[in-house]
Amino acid sequence: MDFNWNIILEAFYALAGFLLIACGVMVFQDKENKTRFGGSAFWIITGLIFILGGFVGKVDADGVMGAGIPPQVVGLLVIVLGILSAFKQVNMSHFESISNALKEERAAKLGNKVFIPSIVLALSAMLIAQLLPNIMPDAQKGLGGQIAIGLSAVIGLVCVLLLTRSKLSNVVTDSSRLLQQMGPASILPQLLAALGALFTAAGVGNVIGDLLAGVVPGGNLLIGIIIYCIGMALFTIIMGNGFAAFAVITTGIGVPFVIMQGGNPAIVGALGLTAGYCGTLLTPMAANFNIVPANLLETKSQYTIIKYQAPVALAMLVVHIALMYGLCLVF
Repeated sequence: MDFNWNIILEAFYALAGFLLIACGVMVFQDKENKTRFGGSAFWIITGLIFILGGFVGKVDADGVMGAGIPPQVVGLLVIVLGILSAFKQVNMSHFESISNALKEERAAKLGNKVFIPSIVLALSAMLIAQLLPNIMPDAQKGLGGQIAIGLSAVIGLVCVLLLTRSKLSNVVTDSSRLLQQMGPASILPQLLAALGALFTAAGVGNVIGDLLAGVVPGGNLLIGIIIYCIGMALFTIIMGNGFAAFAVITTGIGVPFVIMQGGNPAIVGALGLTAGYCGTLLTPMAANFNIVPANLLETKSQYTIIKYQAPVALAMLVVHIALMYGLCLVF
């Protein structure tokens, strides 16, 4: 029987889950936090979903993972998370701050060595992603990139500990601090990815295509490209995820109004996805790109980053339309 690489992937999910639960425990221990009950519940529930969502420690004779929490229960728990967030029960706890003098002392001691873990993480991720598919069964080769990210993160963490000689408990504390700074936005990418899969399964792309079929003139490649690129950007603004928008908009608009009109599929696919990224720069739904950095930088407005990105995003969207049309005519 081939080794089931899902086990390693689920182990990383479990590791993330335990970190989330540790964050919840720290929130609960902060008696000065008036919302410590709601906040701790949020992080602990999220952690349990990560740990038990698809893995219960059992593998059958065919190497298939156990069932874990039923999807219906996960859905109810996600609703609970939404309620806790909506009622502002997830707030920052109190942490013992490090003096600026100590920060400057440690920074001077490390110097440029502080970049070593990041470089090690990136190089190990690239190397592992290249090597893993060679030893994985065909049915699981798609997991190579995900497993590479998890393994490289562990390697980077070990590198940090060796470089700074810090305690492992500090990793948990600082990770909890970072999670609380990001707040509920930290789980938004997972929710948006699930929403994209739901829209695709529901056939939203086909519905959009049917609606546009009676409006868009047939045989006009330029208009098809304009609608496709703008649609990718707009749907990414709504979804907060270019990958989720790609499946829906390419099915409903890209294929019938661009590719079927003579557009090169490789060109349309590549530029269509990056046209969606123009929408990523414009939306608070892409919280991990736009809202989380604003929170970490403590800007006056959580939309500051979006405001600065907007002119570039709109200009690049026009460039995408022109580039796709020109390349489709040539190729």
